[in-house]
Amino acid sequence: MQSSTPRVSTQDLKSGTQFRRNLLLTACIALAFLFYTANLRTNPPGFFLDESSIAYNAYLIAQTGADEHGVSFPLYFRAFGEYKNPAYIYLLAIVFKIFGPSILLARLTSAVLGFCAALLLGRLAWLISKRLYIGIFIGAVAMFGPWLFEIGRLVFEVSLFPFALALFLLWLNRAHDKGDWSTLLNLRLAFALGLITYTYSIGRLFAPLLAFGLILFITRRNISGIFRTWALYLLTLLPLLVFNLRHPGALIARFHDLSYIKPQSTLFEIVFNFITHYINNWSLRSLLITGDVNARHHISGTGSILLSVFILFVIGLIVVVSLYRSDAWWRYVVYGLLVSVVPASLTVDQFHTLRLTAFPIFMLLLNAPALTWLMAEERGSLQRKTLIALSALAFIQTAIFQYHFHREGPQRFNYFEAQYVEVFGAAIATPQRPIYLYDEPPLLGYIHAYWYAALRGVSASEFVHLPSDGKQPPPPGALVISTFAPCADCRIILRRADYTTYIQP
Repeated sequence: MQSSTPRVSTQDLKSGTQFRRNLLLTACIALAFLFYTANLRTNPPGFFLDESSIAYNAYLIAQTGADEHGVSFPLYFRAFGEYKNPAYIYLLAIVFKIFGPSILLARLTSAVLGFCAALLLGRLAWLISKRLYIGIFIGAVAMFGPWLFEIGRLVFEVSLFPFALALFLLWLNRAHDKGDWSTLLNLRLAFALGLITYTYSIGRLFAPLLAFGLILFITRRNISGIFRTWALYLLTLLPLLVFNLRHPGALIARFHDLSYIKPQSTLFEIVFNFITHYINNWSLRSLLITGDVNARHHISGTGSILLSVFILFVIGLIVVVSLYRSDAWWRYVVYGLLVSVVPASLTVDQFHTLRLTAFPIFMLLLNAPALTWLMAEERGSLQRKTLIALSALAFIQTAIFQYHFHREGPQRFNYFEAQYVEVFGAAIATPQRPIYLYDEPPLLGYIHAYWYAALRGVSASEFVHLPSDGKQPPPPGALVISTFAPCADCRIILRRADYTTYIQP
């Protein structure tokens, strides 16, 4: 008599295992997101001046379609003597259009972008190595390690940059791995390059460098696809070129303030300064010990890169040069690493986290060949012990950084101008109107007033923004919010840090 017990096929077992693995991975990603976005209300505290500028213009675009200067759907946003890039602002405008303006929502938008960038990098590492552990390791380090985690909590244009770069690299790897340089993929690559260009100021140099690097992939079979990608990317640059023709020098005015390249500089001085800054941006002390000294960009007490990640990066570089130097993909990753430091090396700042944002992404990708080499079956116990030790070190260092970040991050009041909300609250609590906004450059706090007014439903018509040249002071008896040092006989209502609410005598 035959048994009636149903037989389970090998295929069914594999499907069940795959389902359970995917379910566990999804649950882990959900838990990671909850931890990633923890304490967004209080860390960072307050809202920095540039964050208010970005958020307020996004709010105006969502409400009226025009920026603070009344320009309808501008390509670049004029603010504080510079022009802010459009991609992040328009994305935030869509969020505000749907949900309304909010500091928490603005920070959450940046956090989601940072989280998705880490997921894309983990996915890319998995595809490159064909090993799930490597994808999880690189994705987790990108997610919770210092550099990209800290950027992902700022309402700055750069918050979109890691996502845009990771998207480009993911599509580029697909083109190389599958030999698919179809028109659809050319469109994707050109779109990603355009997104990098319009996301952050360094992208206007870095994206063309990335596009130029595609020459490393040229073969007889795919040369037409690469030329199509270049042509499509050039089309995305047309709005930028038109803007530059209509506003000569507008997009490089800020660069002139930040760069050592001056009209009187000699070629030797420029080359010498570039080499010096390029080397300094590779500083091991900055990478592994101090990080960026600006507390707005980085919490003190830890480096910007985990020691384990740096060790794996060095091993990965050796593996690539030794074993994969004929592979166009890995040649491109090394090329991207080298040119990622170029934009920041043209400015006077040393180790500027935001302008070096692309640097850790290529460094993380070079962890993949190192981990693959250490995990190879033919490797001995020493390599396996090294792998376990570096994995444990990464976990410990990440935990230490997260402890520092959540303990010290909420204390950065001055760096994020958290006290302004008290000064603003003291002003609107009085019945007197209008409220005059009177600022001393470069601290143009008027934008804070307009942003916090939008959050509280206060009309912008209740404020008068005076010129910041000091030639037109507030009228007698006026209620003023100012960054100028208050006069001796002013009646001060509240003063916090650089901001004061007072009655003009």
